[in-house]
Amino acid sequence: METVTLEDARRVIAAAEAKAAEIGQPMNIAVADAGGNLVSHVRMDGAWLGSIDISMNKAFTSRAFDIQTKDLGDNAQPGNQFYGIHASNHGRIMIFAGGIPLSRDGQVVGSIGVSGGSGEQDQSVAEAGAAAL
Repeated sequence: METVTLEDARRVIAAAEAKAAEIGQPMNIAVADAGGNLVSHVRMDGAWLGSIDISMNKAFTSRAFDIQTKDLGDNAQPGNQFYGIHASNHGRIMIFAGGIPLSRDGQVVGSIGVSGGSGEQDQSVAEAGAAAL
């Protein structure tokens, strides 16, 4: 199984950090491998402590289900098919924006999770990171 390397993770994080700096929002940025395990994490100066865990769990969630967390969240609202999914996996499932699977040649090889701003900010920083893979 192909997976992100530490070098890949550093490149993804650097691109995400650059976007976070551009928008003026310090972030926690996590990259997980193909197994959903943490490869690297950065907490930018001034980023919320509570978002460390959230960023890592967004990375886990997006790899565990191979879906962007914002899309999973859309389907996890009351009355929708995945309502209650956030309580699974020992509470590690994050159902708001900022988690994106990382793909290479059509195969998911890892994921990025970003937390520290609004959902829109988290998503834009995660997208910038994902684009660097």
